[in-house]
Amino acid sequence: MRSVAQLPKAHLHLHFTGSMRHDTLVELAERDGIRLPTALVEDWPPALSADDEKGWFRFQRLYDVARSVLRTEGDIRRLVLEAAQDDAADGSLWMEIQVDPSGYAARFGGITAFTDLVIDAVRDAGERTGLGMAVVIAANRTRHPFDARTLARLAGQYAGRGVVGFGLSNDERRGDTGEFAPAFAIAERAGLRAMPHGGELRGPAHIEQCLHHLHPDRLGHGVRSVEDPALLERLVQQDVTLEVCPVSNVSLGVYRTIDEVPVRDLVAAGARVALGADDPLLFGSRLAGQYAILRAAQDFDDRELAHLARSSFDGSCAPSDVLEAGRVGVDRWLTAENADGMEP
Repeated sequence: MRSVAQLPKAHLHLHFTGSMRHDTLVELAERDGIRLPTALVEDWPPALSADDEKGWFRFQRLYDVARSVLRTEGDIRRLVLEAAQDDAADGSLWMEIQVDPSGYAARFGGITAFTDLVIDAVRDAGERTGLGMAVVIAANRTRHPFDARTLARLAGQYAGRGVVGFGLSNDERRGDTGEFAPAFAIAERAGLRAMPHGGELRGPAHIEQCLHHLHPDRLGHGVRSVEDPALLERLVQQDVTLEVCPVSNVSLGVYRTIDEVPVRDLVAAGARVALGADDPLLFGSRLAGQYAILRAAQDFDDRELAHLARSSFDGSCAPSDVLEAGRVGVDRWLTAENADGMEP
C-alpha cells in the first residue's frame, strides 16, 4: 500500500484552536498555571458526543479551555507554524485554516488586530514550511447575526490578502440560518467563497436552508445529504464541495462507527468530497489519519484515496500553481511502484 502521508492533498476543514498539538496545549497550560480537565490530559483524546445540548456544551467547554492557553503573540505564531508543519508532514500542499476572530479579540486588541496577527503568522508559516496557506473567517451561529455581518465586512477587507472564504460554525442546531443571509451576501460581494457548516448535527432540511439562504460553495460536513437523494443531486449540480471529517463524525455521535460514514455513497452520487481533520486537538486524528481510517475501516483502495485527494484540490481556493502541482503529484503517487512511496 502506498503511504497516505505521501499522497498530495489539500486541507479545507481545520479549526484554529482545534489544530493545536496536544503537547503544546499541555505545555502552555503548565506555563501559566492553567489546570486542564482530565479529558484534555490523562483521558485525552476525550470521549465526546453531541447527541444533545449537554453533549455539545461539554465539547464547547473543552474547546474554550484550550483556547484560553493562547495568551501571547508567540502562542498564536507557534500554533499556526505547528499546524503547518503537521499538515506538510501529512502530505498537504495547501491548508485553509478557519478562525472566528471575535473569540480572541479581547486578549489580542480587537478583531482587526487579531486578524492581522493571524494573517501574518500564516504568511510566515507558509514561507518557513513551503505549505500554501489561507484563512477562512467564520462567524459563530450562537451569537447575534449582526456580529456575523461585522465579521463578514472584516473578512471582505482582507479578500485577496490572505482571506479566501467566510464560514458559519458552532452548534448547527442553534440560531436561525436565514438570519445569517445578509452576512453571507456581504462576503459574496467581496469575492469570498461561502463555507458554512451544515448537514452534520441536522439533516437534509437544514442543508436546504443553507442552499437557499447562504449559497454555499462548500459545506462543512454535509454528510447527511445522503439521506435525501434529490438534495444530494442538487449539491452535485451546484458544484458544492462537502468537507467530510470522518473521525469527528463518529466522535460526536453523528455515526456510531467509521463504517457508517457515507463517504463512498457521496462519491458514488457524484459529490465532490474533501476530507478534513476538523479539530485534531479534540478528536485525536490529523489529516492523513482521515485517509488511513477509510483505507482500514472501509477498504478504500489507492485509486479511491487518490480521487479524494484530487477532489480536495478541486474544491480549494488554492492558486493555479498549487492546483497543478497537486494534481500532478496525485497522479505520480498513484502510479508509483517503488518502495519509497509504500507503507512499511
